[in-house]
Amino acid sequence: IFELSCEAYKHLGKTTGSYWIDPDGSGPLEYLRVYCDMTEDKVWTIVNHDLQERTSVVNNRPEKHALLQLNYNATMDQISAITGSAEYCEQFISYFCKQSRLLNTPEGNPYTWWIGRANEKHYYWGGSGPGIQKCACGIERNCTDPRYYCNCDADSKQERKDAGLLSYKDHLPINQVMVGDISRPASDAKLTVGPLRCHGDHNYWNAASFIFPSSYLHFSTFQGETSADISFYFKTSAPGGVFLENLGNSDFIKLELKSATDVSFSFDVGNGPVEIIVRSPSPLNDDQWHHVTAERNVKEASLQLDQLPKEIRKAPTEGHTRLELYSQLYVGAAGGQKGFLGCIRSLRMNGLTLDLEERARVTPGVKPGCSGHCTSFQMYCKNGGKCVEKYNGYSCDCSRTAYDGPYCIKDVGAFFEEGMWLRYNFSSENNAKDLGSSKEPENRMLDLSLHKEELSFSFSTNKAPCILLYISSYTQDYMAVLVNPSGNLQIRYNLGGTKEPYNINADHRNVSNGQPHSVNITRIGKDLTLQLDHYPPVSYTLPGPSNLRFNSLKSLFLGKVIELGKIDQEIHKYNTPGFSGCLSRVQFNQIAPLKAALRSTNISSQIHIEGELIESNCGANPQTIQPMSSATNPWHSDSGADLPYNGQVIGNGVNRNSAIIGGVIAVVIFTILCTLVFLIRYMFRHKGTYHTNEAKGAESAESADAAIMNNDPNFTETIDESKKEWLI
Repeated sequence: IFELSCEAYKHLGKTTGSYWIDPDGSGPLEYLRVYCDMTEDKVWTIVNHDLQERTSVVNNRPEKHALLQLNYNATMDQISAITGSAEYCEQFISYFCKQSRLLNTPEGNPYTWWIGRANEKHYYWGGSGPGIQKCACGIERNCTDPRYYCNCDADSKQERKDAGLLSYKDHLPINQVMVGDISRPASDAKLTVGPLRCHGDHNYWNAASFIFPSSYLHFSTFQGETSADISFYFKTSAPGGVFLENLGNSDFIKLELKSATDVSFSFDVGNGPVEIIVRSPSPLNDDQWHHVTAERNVKEASLQLDQLPKEIRKAPTEGHTRLELYSQLYVGAAGGQKGFLGCIRSLRMNGLTLDLEERARVTPGVKPGCSGHCTSFQMYCKNGGKCVEKYNGYSCDCSRTAYDGPYCIKDVGAFFEEGMWLRYNFSSENNAKDLGSSKEPENRMLDLSLHKEELSFSFSTNKAPCILLYISSYTQDYMAVLVNPSGNLQIRYNLGGTKEPYNINADHRNVSNGQPHSVNITRIGKDLTLQLDHYPPVSYTLPGPSNLRFNSLKSLFLGKVIELGKIDQEIHKYNTPGFSGCLSRVQFNQIAPLKAALRSTNISSQIHIEGELIESNCGANPQTIQPMSSATNPWHSDSGADLPYNGQVIGNGVNRNSAIIGGVIAVVIFTILCTLVFLIRYMFRHKGTYHTNEAKGAESAESADAAIMNNDPNFTETIDESKKEWLI
């Protein structure tokens, strides 16, 4: 089952990509493959064509104008269905010119025009609007020659450009472009037309909320004599109610929520009432969206709920087949029956979407639109992203996360060259709130102290030692995440004025191997948990009291520590030459300093960068492949022998995994070579390669045949057998 639009795919949690859509539902149009661009605040449906960028305009026609035809990967009817339901559409167009005039402004007849939907000619260009014979520079009054309304109309010998967006969707898409002023020897023109882009879907979010049991909307009689195709979404917390009903003298059609688990489709075409019921294994009054599709034709009727199996009922072989209705179509309640309480949206009947919102605006007891989208779609906002209610859907607020994108799942990272560093200053009241400080507002600026912190990030590097992250304070407290000279991850905490820092070495895993690694650290008081990559979390206990605090936070550094005052000498050694590699999705409590450096956020003013920070995803999360258990791991040892961990350098610098793999490959190659030698010897033995075993007495025999006969009395029999073998 294909969705109606890109908007529908977004609300299934899908990401940017190509999808099949059904632009008119049950209508006659074929399915269409489009590109869906899921951005943070909009869902763009993109329809492409075959015209190349900067296509040279050459006149191969006897007429004066050159014709450029655009062929889309959709029919005009399909595109009309997309633009008709969209809130907004646009298409970029650009004209590069040398002595090739465009619209011949200010008062001449246009040399160039474009043909859109319905084969209508249009004499306005990108950045302008219908009926205005100008280009974008003419609207903005910044053309290179102010006497003209288009840059190209100045007829310059230098290359000029007129470009902009066409956004009057009733004229789109661009089907043809006619270019006229290209016949002079020095004329040169190139054309670029972008894909058709539309966002929003009136049909998908056209909704009404029914707030009283007696509330209903009414529409004209449903014309479904021989076939009916009805689909809609509903959301409710009530255990029952009528979705819709249309009556005739004796005929009728009705869809109803009969109980908290049952949806009913009933009708009568004169042969007696027929009812189809689909039962859900879980309650439907869960305030979540559910989809209903009901169909009826002269052969059968069916009802489907969400992704449950479709219930089908065959039509009688004899009797009436036409559904004759006379009353209005009632949505929400009818005839004193118990009405529906909740929200209905995207109600389509025989391919047409009923405008519930427009009718709800003038109907008491019914409100246009729906609220509470986040109760259904919060699950799609990942990594701490917050679901934000919108009139026609929802969006994910990623501002307090280290991620980006429509669902807060896109890593935000950067590449660091040697010597580069980033500093974030803990200095504002808002940041204190994000950190979870318990201090009163007037004290926060002086003393940002934490009882707990959560730190997560990912990185990749080929060099050791180096500093990944360092948090300083106005006291002796600090926290550092390092890669030591052996390439292992090390965590150093110095809290509560202890004489020596508490060091945590993450086993013997080599993390300076150029592969992405993830780090998650959580501290509550003196209890600390560290997780590296997909390995199980490990718990540690810091020295000090149970209510241990990180006092007077000052700055957070990435890549290198440039701090005034005393720094731990061991850490100072790691400062040269500095971190080289990638850092990604860095988050300390609810502060994302690396994202703030690459995006404009409320803490960007607290960021200082030394060097050029280049955005990159090379430090993105590693694949989460679960490690083998000790029971199934052939390299696991219970003997306590000092075996290196996977990835540790051993001996003369040969990686253990590489040595094992190399040995296996060598054995396989040797086996293959031996097999080939055996096969070659066997083949040559039976295909003309032979041995001459000279018979005894050959010296005195008259011939070789005589020698054989003298030596072997069975020779005649052998010849006969040989002949038989040869004939076979």
